[in-house]
Amino acid sequence: MDFQEILAHHLLDHPIVKLARIGGTTLTLTEHLLMMWIVGAVLIVSLSFAARSETGAGKRLRTAVEAILIYIRDSILEPVFHERTHAYLPYFLTLFFFIFTCNLAGLVPYGATATGNISVTGGLALCTFMLMQFAGIKEQGLLSYLKHIAPSGVPWPVLIILYPIEILGMFVRCIALTIRLFANMISGHIVALSFLSLIFIFGAMSKPVGFMVALPAVVLALFISLLDVLVGLLQAYIFTILTALFVGEAVHPH
Repeated sequence: MDFQEILAHHLLDHPIVKLARIGGTTLTLTEHLLMMWIVGAVLIVSLSFAARSETGAGKRLRTAVEAILIYIRDSILEPVFHERTHAYLPYFLTLFFFIFTCNLAGLVPYGATATGNISVTGGLALCTFMLMQFAGIKEQGLLSYLKHIAPSGVPWPVLIILYPIEILGMFVRCIALTIRLFANMISGHIVALSFLSLIFIFGAMSKPVGFMVALPAVVLALFISLLDVLVGLLQAYIFTILTALFVGEAVHPH
């Protein structure tokens, strides 16, 4: 049994079909890309159902969505954006629900965790970086935004040093967002697969021992999978609140 091969099969992004070739670049439909399309479709359908349905299930879903919406608006965005909260609310709601649903998609049979792909988390962090620049320029104006990247009131020699450090800090924050979400989502799957692999490792040594290990290994793997639900929610919350803080720093001058 090759544990490395099993990890690669379950965690890496695998091509499904080649879509087109543009110049020297081949556009390929992959498992993670397909899962992101499915997640987007599920969110559109389920949230539209919650907004318009008058059935019991629709009302319960709407109540849950409204509770999350109010929490994100009042506890995360209002302390940062104040009167501009409603202008940024749609983006942060989309960000939270998309990341949370992508996190959960990997727990569905035959599903895949797109947020366990560093390219996906890097793309989300790039959106954060672009929003920081867009919001800062929109709220302050280009010249004022550039002026306030570094703290005001410091001597010019110090400012020359601080300015590139502050610019580098923007990139470092987004890199941290990328790695944090990617590492947390992939680690749970690695631990669960490690427990399940114990069955085959001990089974290769002795079949009776393999059967004895099977039950606790499966229980531990299920526990880790259930814990991944909480981790998925927590990571969506952390990514959302850190994005709000980073964008808020760009919106409000020093």
